[in-house]
Amino acid sequence: MFKSNTRFSTKLGLGIMLMAVPIFILALGILFINSRNFIRQKASERATSALNVSMHNVKKYLLTVENATNANTWFIENNFHPDSLLALSRRIVMMNRNAYGCSISAEPDIFPECGRYFSVYTVTEGDTIISAKEGDYEYFKKVWYKTAIDAGKAIWVDPFEDDAEGDIKASETIASYCKPLWKDGRVVGVISTDISFNKLSKIINSAELPYPDAYFVVVGKEGRYLMHPDSTRIFKSNIFNDYSAYNQAGMRALGYEMIEGKSGQMHVDINGRQCHVSYRTIPSTSWSMALICPDKEILKNYNQLTNLIIVLILVGLLLILWLCRQAVGHALKPIAYLLDTLKKITNGEYDNQIPHTQREDAIGKLQNAFATMQQSIDDHVCRIRQASQEAQQRNEELTKAMQLAEKAVAQKTLFIQNVSHQIRTPLNIISGFAQVLQDNPSMPEKDLAEITSMMNHNTRHLNRMVLMLFDSSDSGAVEELKSHRNDLVPCNQLARDCISYTQEIYQDVTINMESDLPDSCQIKTNHLYLTRTLHELFYNAAKYSDAQHITIRLTQTETTVRFTVEDTGSELPEELVEQMFQPFIKIDDLSEGLGLGLPLAKRHAISLGGDLFLDKSYHGGCRFIIEMPKE
Repeated sequence: MFKSNTRFSTKLGLGIMLMAVPIFILALGILFINSRNFIRQKASERATSALNVSMHNVKKYLLTVENATNANTWFIENNFHPDSLLALSRRIVMMNRNAYGCSISAEPDIFPECGRYFSVYTVTEGDTIISAKEGDYEYFKKVWYKTAIDAGKAIWVDPFEDDAEGDIKASETIASYCKPLWKDGRVVGVISTDISFNKLSKIINSAELPYPDAYFVVVGKEGRYLMHPDSTRIFKSNIFNDYSAYNQAGMRALGYEMIEGKSGQMHVDINGRQCHVSYRTIPSTSWSMALICPDKEILKNYNQLTNLIIVLILVGLLLILWLCRQAVGHALKPIAYLLDTLKKITNGEYDNQIPHTQREDAIGKLQNAFATMQQSIDDHVCRIRQASQEAQQRNEELTKAMQLAEKAVAQKTLFIQNVSHQIRTPLNIISGFAQVLQDNPSMPEKDLAEITSMMNHNTRHLNRMVLMLFDSSDSGAVEELKSHRNDLVPCNQLARDCISYTQEIYQDVTINMESDLPDSCQIKTNHLYLTRTLHELFYNAAKYSDAQHITIRLTQTETTVRFTVEDTGSELPEELVEQMFQPFIKIDDLSEGLGLGLPLAKRHAISLGGDLFLDKSYHGGCRFIIEMPKE
């Protein structure tokens, strides 16, 4: 026995270890991977947010220069003569603190009295604004002039160091917003408003960086660096050939994305460091800006988490070993349980049952042998108890059957009385008004209309009750199944027809319709029974609410269409919420109706392949939902 228990303990311990260790490692591995993905997602969000902030500042800076240039273009074109251009150039710079300089250059020979060339330029040097007519040089061959003429519209030119041959030169790198000047249908010159690219770089870098080693990069339309933390690369290096062949493919892909004006995110190798790059095109320019965040900074906390997970794995394995030991000890407890149970049986306590087990080891066989022995002892006692219990059960069943029969008779009597009362009331009204019409053939038209309306209302009410009684019968159910045809029912029109019908009966009722469905939306169903179901919901809403705030909403999913009828009346009593779809259940015994409306409406909806239910989350009144399949 001792050897058997030892082998069993060893097998059980190994089985638990083989099952628990892979699950434990798998769970930690999933946590590890999800943590990495979560950190990268957060890094992407932070980088995108910082890029958007910087982009907003750049757009605001460039837009002030564009607006200043565009606002003065019309005035310049209408006053295009040598005496006014210098003052206009100076005015633009003085009125716009973001404008570093402004030049207005005329087409060659357009002012014969001034010679072949005429160009004025205003530039800001510290707190001083300098304006002058430039010397004679072929400015129309400069990139800022040619680009605007070739494009035929306003355009931003890539930053450049001013190599003008005139009397005034910019002392730092500038970028120009150039726009052709037109007069009498032809180009007469170009206005070029300059910004300090150094100032633009400061604006870009003023945004708070998501990580300490993150930095911004701006490239031109051909991939040339316009801004870079390494100043030796600005204007001299290209994003396509600035890196080794090892990581050139990723950088070239990033470069093409940026010069093609796309926005997005990429993961690339930059100088042997994996980096996350978020990039966007600067609006109205051919420049693209990118925020580069090294993975080393992004995954700093992740690497710390790796060490923590290793510690967790070691602690977890030790915990699993301890649990295995406890489990093996627990597995041997059935022996003690058997001994204790046998002692109780010996002392006459036969209620302690020894269960059978599927275990095939020595402990399992021993337990099954004792269970079989106990079962044979208990058979005789069980037969005696069973006979007594059967007699008691028969008595209880007879008592319950008698109570149900009495209840059914009472309910039947109450229902017949209710039907008689509900039918007799409209019949008496119709009969009484018919006698009035017979006795007064020359009744005034107004009184005649009121009587006719009342008789019509009670006739409809009587017809509704007769239909309910027919539908609730077995023949009505069979007829309902026979009439289940695939009619094409337009949803919106069905709702409108039901609203009109209800308002004919209750002229003071107001029903609002809200639909997310097009008028062409149709479903295959039984038009008659779906109409009756909607009529019943409108009837209850008009009957138990103020009749002024009833709404029907039509919505759809991929497979179903929903008709939601909502009112702002009193809520159903809590004790009736679970019973309202059972036949003959009414709010109170004195209320109008047979207690069949909602049960029949739900039966119609179910027989048509859908359902009718109450939205219990709505507490402003009652909200019933009909859900029907589209096919």
